[in-house]
Amino acid sequence: MTEWLDEVEMAAWRGFVDVSAGVSGALEAELLESHGITTGDYGVLARLSEVDDARMRMCDLAAAMHLSPSGLTRRVDGLVRRGLVRREPSSDDRRVMLAVLTSDGRSFLEAVAPLHVDGVRRHFLSRLSRSQLRELASAFRDIQAGFGSVARGRPA
Repeated sequence: MTEWLDEVEMAAWRGFVDVSAGVSGALEAELLESHGITTGDYGVLARLSEVDDARMRMCDLAAAMHLSPSGLTRRVDGLVRRGLVRREPSSDDRRVMLAVLTSDGRSFLEAVAPLHVDGVRRHFLSRLSRSQLRELASAFRDIQAGFGSVARGRPA
């Protein structure tokens, strides 16, 4: 039998869904309007900029972005067309394809990042106290800790 969400659980869940969609939508609109890029594309560029040699195996990047391999391929295709990312075979395993941030991609990311960070502050961070941010970060870490066991087919 299903145990329905109580009032507190429903408020927390709906709050998360609504805030997530609202913040994501606002950031997406700003990035599209000013730079013609989606938050998903920005996320790929940011992930690549944070790793050694600005390159990742496509399968690892897909997992990090919570995308299917085909979903990541479509996203990377657009970035390749814009010259922001390139694909290259791995020197360790020629069967493995890498996504690599280009110098144009890094320059583009450096131009876009201030708008994105400002948006994150305006739409999300500035609305919470430092104490609330610590609590929220802790709660999200606890939730994320359960993802590993779920991915391995075990309940969290």
